[in-house]
Amino acid sequence: MFRLITLLTALSAVRAFAPGLNSKAPVTAASSAQASPLFRSEQSLTELCALPETFTELPEKLYLPKEKETPKVLGGLKIGLRKLVVVTGASSGLGLWCAKALLDTNRYFVVLAVRDVEKMKKVAKEMNFPDGSYTAMKLELASLQSVRDFVANLKAFKSARPLTNLVCNAAVYRPTDPEPAWTDDGFEMSMGVNHLGHFLLVNLLLDDMSRAKDARVCIVGSITGNTNTVGGGLVYPQADLGTLKGLEGGMQKPVAMADGKPFFGAKAYKDSKVCNMMTVSELHRRYHDATGITFSSMYPGCIAETALFREKRTWFRKAFPWFMKYVTGGYVGMEEAGQRLAQVIDDPQCSKSNVYWSWNGGAKTVGRWSEDGKPRGAGGSGGEIFENDQSSAVTDAKNAKKVWEFSKKAVGLSEKEMFKGGRLEKELA
Repeated sequence: MFRLITLLTALSAVRAFAPGLNSKAPVTAASSAQASPLFRSEQSLTELCALPETFTELPEKLYLPKEKETPKVLGGLKIGLRKLVVVTGASSGLGLWCAKALLDTNRYFVVLAVRDVEKMKKVAKEMNFPDGSYTAMKLELASLQSVRDFVANLKAFKSARPLTNLVCNAAVYRPTDPEPAWTDDGFEMSMGVNHLGHFLLVNLLLDDMSRAKDARVCIVGSITGNTNTVGGGLVYPQADLGTLKGLEGGMQKPVAMADGKPFFGAKAYKDSKVCNMMTVSELHRRYHDATGITFSSMYPGCIAETALFREKRTWFRKAFPWFMKYVTGGYVGMEEAGQRLAQVIDDPQCSKSNVYWSWNGGAKTVGRWSEDGKPRGAGGSGGEIFENDQSSAVTDAKNAKKVWEFSKKAVGLSEKEMFKGGRLEKELA
């Protein structure tokens, strides 16, 4: 009964934050995405990960040949005996604090894979990243050519040294857009960056990572992609890949959604997160035994003070963290969230493959009151790491296999680029 009362209180608070929900007008994709200030920012009070890279006005092309970096060399001398890790979207938010947490151990050399290298250099100085412990490299996930160029530059930099860890963190989130934005390759931006760009990146690095000891790949997940959570199951729209009609057809402009239906920005993000988590399962099924690589996903908690809300009114920016701390219990600070992501890479207990890691209850309910006056158990601050379970949609093995095959075709992944020349893929076909 107490949980029910708490849940009703939380939902009432959502309505208070989002007056548009009290309207008697029919709820449609367009009206729900535009009606309330809150829901224009993620449509969920229980899951707002810090999204490290955002877009405003987009140029016609996000990556041009002239932007290709000159490969850095002799990186092996800088790396020394440390483990080599790549973190995408490392210039702010979750990726930045993950990089800091890894650097603080003195056991890692971090490649900061970002859209804006100069911005990253300035941020690294401001964060007092130790000189000689990192390098910033250009990676535009909205361009498949940039992904391939990044991998080539990374290999030139590290020479014979294998990559030990890969953190796929960068994400695009565009819930308010009435029309889709497009990547350089004609994919809807959320799916193109969050899923397809990372899908290609991981596959291009499998051969190299298979040579490393205790290699790990972590693709950041989300409760919004899991319908067995409050944020994923109770907040419209739900993630739903349908029959994968859009992805099967290549997801090329003007097709913007994986299910082939009309564009809905908030759902596009959630669908991309389902694909991220399915990719982890397929990577494990196809390659864990052959490579020894640990493949995992995680949910860091709700980072309510993310720069995602920088354009919001002052009252909202002040009230939202309070709401997440004292009503839902899902709040986690930026530094702690980064430490959680770094833990999945560094902690010996996280060496098990095909796990979705969470902390403090995993956000399946609103928080339960505790003696310290803060609700616990909703995925927020504190608590121990544990192996969480995912929704039946995410664990759908048949659909996961389809997502893999359709994604491979969409990004043009050749047998030559695949692990062992694609021989394992042929056996699994």
